[in-house]
Amino acid sequence: MKTPTLYIEGPAFWAPTLPGWDIARAAFTGTGAPVDPPAKRPSPQVLAPAERRRAPDTVALALEVASNAIAASGRDAKDLPCIFASAHGDLGINDYMCGVLASDPTVLSPIKFHNSVHNAAVGYWTIGVGCMAASNSVAAYETTFASALLEAAAQCAADDQPVLLVGYDMPAVGALASITRSRGLLAVALVIAPQRTEHTVAAFDWSLLPGPSHPITPRSEAAQALTTNAMADALPLFEALATGRSETLAMPLSARLSLQLQLTQG
Repeated sequence: MKTPTLYIEGPAFWAPTLPGWDIARAAFTGTGAPVDPPAKRPSPQVLAPAERRRAPDTVALALEVASNAIAASGRDAKDLPCIFASAHGDLGINDYMCGVLASDPTVLSPIKFHNSVHNAAVGYWTIGVGCMAASNSVAAYETTFASALLEAAAQCAADDQPVLLVGYDMPAVGALASITRSRGLLAVALVIAPQRTEHTVAAFDWSLLPGPSHPITPRSEAAQALTTNAMADALPLFEALATGRSETLAMPLSARLSLQLQLTQG
């Protein structure tokens, strides 16, 4: 059975060298350049000032792009189901937790413990915007964004309602850096909708493609510079959205399965 055509609204992007979708889009198409010096981490206004200061990088990244995607889509955040995706969660806090538990467990920070769970970012989001709709947190190592995109598309099609999709990852630190590949900060977001609206930027048909899969190499230098981050499998889609061209993307889900998108711009 053919899957229904779905629609993309409100692409949002944040990296220290590309702090915002307009800057990223210009860099991806060669009409602009990455910022120098790199931007400091975002300060999402969804959170109260005290929570904003205490929030770890992963939460700040995720909430920044989620807020921007919602604003660009013209939708109400409290009404949208959401899927937050991260290959590793907060590796900095995980490194801290392991180190403290191994050396002096009694001094473990309750706030850092609270932020160590994989669904911390989506929890902050749903509380901050008052969202009572369904939420989910997805991890699938190097294919995390593609897997979350499949989840969001299936949920949007099944429930016939828009879904907010957010992906984010941070650098590996400490002992984890020797076994886990992730460098820098990167976050992306978009809304997937079941019908075209005035905020639609692209439509896509989607299907599962069996057979050997291979990661897609980004075309622009600006995107290639971000491929060391664990959320790098999102880059080809956002590069395609930036160019405005219709194209087909085969995004790996495993070694022998891909999510195929037939993207039609506008």
